[in-house]
Amino acid sequence: MTDRRHDRLARHPTSGPGNALRHWSDAKGFVRVAFNYVCIVLARHSPSLRLKVVLYRLLGMTVGDGVSFGLEATPDVFFPELVTVADDAIVGYDATLLCHEFLQDEYRTGEVVVGERAMIGAGAIVLPGVTIGHDAQVAANSLVAADVPPETTVAGVPAEPLEGGSDGTDGERADNAGASSGGTDGANGEN
Repeated sequence: MTDRRHDRLARHPTSGPGNALRHWSDAKGFVRVAFNYVCIVLARHSPSLRLKVVLYRLLGMTVGDGVSFGLEATPDVFFPELVTVADDAIVGYDATLLCHEFLQDEYRTGEVVVGERAMIGAGAIVLPGVTIGHDAQVAANSLVAADVPPETTVAGVPAEPLEGGSDGTDGERADNAGASSGGTDGANGEN
């Protein structure tokens, strides 16, 4: 496995006028995308975890036992078959697992793998070619553009490992990007 997700992506050149998204039906047929879309919309709005798993498996996703998808969680509509979610993982509310990128002259595809017991927070976005290791945690609203090692907590845009433990409750971003400039420190109002 290579260290960069970009090296794991398949590149598909497009021809003709306009950007690659204008040629989406060359990537995947209209009927298949429409079917995927209907199943994903049903799953996103269903409170039934069992129904979500059934629909996602119907689309070709690999979904392990005990997996939970929160409301509004969205797998890739074009290439759901490139998504693997291992046993007991959680994909939180409104999280997105993308397996494609449409660019100007090409589109790219890559697998997304969510490891066993991994957790993806609400509103997080996982880009194509990313692997999230077992027992890893992705904080809410993070953009995951690189692999997440097992038992690691990441947060931010782009997501970076937190210092101070895997539970994410007492950690700061390792690059201090999450540090505040100004404001108060703690409940006593000190600067």
